[in-house]
Amino acid sequence: MADSSLSLLDAALKAVKLCEAGGAEGEAYLSRTRTVSAAIENDQIVKAKTVWEEGLGLRVSLQGRIGFSYTNRLNMESLRETVRKALKLAGASQPDKQWKGFPPSKACRKTLKTCDGRVAEAEVEAAVDLASEMLEASLSLDGRVKASEGAVNLTYTKRVLANSLGVEVEDEGTWAGCYLEALAKEGLDTTPACFEFDFSRMLRLNVAEVGRKAAELALSALGAEKAESGRATIILGQPALLSILSYTLVPALKADNVQRGRSPLKGRIGEKVFSPLLTLVDDGLLEGGLNTSSFDDEGVPSQRTPLIERGVLKGFLYDHYRASKEGVESTGNAVRPASYASTPIIEPSNLVVKPSGLRPEDLLAETGRGFYVPYVQGAHSSNPESGEFSVVAAPVWLVEDGSLSRPVRSIMLAGTVYGMLENLSGLASNVRFFGSLVAPWVRVEEVRVIGS
Repeated sequence: MADSSLSLLDAALKAVKLCEAGGAEGEAYLSRTRTVSAAIENDQIVKAKTVWEEGLGLRVSLQGRIGFSYTNRLNMESLRETVRKALKLAGASQPDKQWKGFPPSKACRKTLKTCDGRVAEAEVEAAVDLASEMLEASLSLDGRVKASEGAVNLTYTKRVLANSLGVEVEDEGTWAGCYLEALAKEGLDTTPACFEFDFSRMLRLNVAEVGRKAAELALSALGAEKAESGRATIILGQPALLSILSYTLVPALKADNVQRGRSPLKGRIGEKVFSPLLTLVDDGLLEGGLNTSSFDDEGVPSQRTPLIERGVLKGFLYDHYRASKEGVESTGNAVRPASYASTPIIEPSNLVVKPSGLRPEDLLAETGRGFYVPYVQGAHSSNPESGEFSVVAAPVWLVEDGSLSRPVRSIMLAGTVYGMLENLSGLASNVRFFGSLVAPWVRVEEVRVIGS
């Protein structure tokens, strides 16, 4: 923990002043995180713990030469050493001629429903109680159900950022999350793990429903058959959709890839690139969004950024550096993937897919015949420059006569994200929050399916 006399903002401002005393501009990012959690394995709660983490990430600019250093000890001695290391690294680096400095100070908007005192103050017993309720709801449903893995996490984070251009911002947020993977065994038949989840910024997890739904999915996956290969209609659940988009479309929407010529969308703003059913925005201010915050990890105010509107490409995601290269404004999408221990990269905040008013059962009724795919594996091996993907889905459910019917052992889906989203034929109204995605079920036509 930090010195009792040194708040996060005090530490940030002192670090910046030390940089300036060394002849450089500075940017200090600090975070303090507390997580209480309970983990489930093989029908039991196997671990419960409270974890504190805090630290400082420091970037310095010495006449366009950039240095970075970090520490998890927030006292004056550590601050001085971190500044010294960052200045030394900057002095040894080559000048970046495209560096235009750190972001200037701008007013940030207050976010809604992003911090719950009950989560911030929760003790580890609360996570254990929630995990126990989730586990009991799953195992009590049917003796054939086994809970292979799961967890409950309750997290509080405070962030502070200051730089030499007058940025001094801080915010705090909470996250409550649970998930359960369940499988079912009947004789020699064992299903793949079936996944259910609930994530929120507030302490309102329906753990019993998560446990029950995971068990019901597992039971419904018993007796799976082999699927036929060919072209088919696919309904993608939120986890499956996020997996595919994260490794295909999202990289193409990042300004760094566009500027390097690694995005098929380069030069196509204003063109129709997808089905007119698709409207996609990145909303860093979304009420209750899992990645909502008043500012990004460079101190730039968060905002709502249209990306695709009725199939037409509207824009890209920027951090301050890439925006400065084009003479445009940052969209507030600088993210530090390892918190204070890393420098910012471009990532989406809340990717919101505009839903329809169609209930999921009505989307199924419209479908006739196809496959329901709740989640996939292997999306990380996709080609982000071409948008090509080849993923495995297991288990899968056959859609027949407008409803979910028989389980399918597994299928492989292959194609490009551009072809997939051009063939988008329907969306439901069942919006869920999952990672950076806020979306309903989506239906896609003519997807290549390989049965196994």
